[in-house]
Amino acid sequence: MIKRALWQGLLAGTAGGVVMTLGEKIEQAVTGRPDSHVPARVLQRLTGLPERPGPQPLPVNCAMHYGQAALLGVLRSVMAQAGLRGPLASAKFAVVRLTNDQILENATGVGAPPQTWPRKELVVDLLHKAVYAFVTGAVADALAARGGPGPGQRHAAARPGRHAHVGPLPRRHAYGG
Repeated sequence: MIKRALWQGLLAGTAGGVVMTLGEKIEQAVTGRPDSHVPARVLQRLTGLPERPGPQPLPVNCAMHYGQAALLGVLRSVMAQAGLRGPLASAKFAVVRLTNDQILENATGVGAPPQTWPRKELVVDLLHKAVYAFVTGAVADALAARGGPGPGQRHAAARPGRHAHVGPLPRRHAYGG
């Protein structure tokens, strides 16, 4: 499962990152919002690369932007492999994506907590991260579905509906045996 989750997650996360970027470029064309150099600044601080004022090198910005998108996609793929699929799973993953950004940006001193941002900037960021999460989720879910239901889905199917006190599946049945 982990091998599948790795390559499928890298693919799903990259797809989510590409679609998020396209959405950002469309939004920027409409709103006039400038490019963000936060990803490059975070990567520079995490790795000890030299920093400079003003616009940051595009390769550094892209490395952090797409690298983070791809790596986080692995987590969403693990969710899908386990049976956590669909829009609710993608909504949960959106929170993880936002949390990851905030930890890195705040820990490096590049960003400030979102509650201090202008509301318009916050809404724009939330929208773009949601696009990433749902696209990544759709790709991860589609790839995972090729392997059948995940262990969690098999467990839920053993007794459909909402029930308390349902014990675990026997190990041989959890993985499709």
